[in-house]
Amino acid sequence: MAAVFNSYSEDLGYFREKINPGAFADVLLRDDVRALFNHDVNQLLGRNKAGTLRMVETDDGLAIEVDLPDATVGRDVAEYLRRRDVTGMSFSFDMEDGIEEWDYSGNLPSRTLVKVGRLYDVGPVTFPAYTNTSAALRSLEIHRPKPAPPDNSLWLARAGLLSL
Repeated sequence: MAAVFNSYSEDLGYFREKINPGAFADVLLRDDVRALFNHDVNQLLGRNKAGTLRMVETDDGLAIEVDLPDATVGRDVAEYLRRRDVTGMSFSFDMEDGIEEWDYSGNLPSRTLVKVGRLYDVGPVTFPAYTNTSAALRSLEIHRPKPAPPDNSLWLARAGLLSL
């Protein structure tokens, strides 16, 4: 779950924030969103316009599914998730053309995201602002067979280390 509705974030410096149900409805129909590891543009995991990232609002929040690439970043993230070193998610956004409500009545102001203006990326992170988000491998990924090691017999024979 990349974002959880009706639950406060950690202290974001000078305020906390929560997300209303429906806050992502417009951006899911419109925006070209990337799945990134730790919000790093060099750690691309998927993209909704390419069909390798799927997002949907549920009753609980913004759920995502990513087809991890067969690349170093994909294998690394899969291992972090498998080991449970990374367990949370995050999203980056802006509120231009969005709707937010502020409450200054407590010791720490709070912001409610009613409608996100633009969604840029979602994905697993080492330090999530919303600690009740979750990231995990699906059982298919856990049980997917590893590729067979390459057959090096021809190379070994040419090197004189194996006779064919």
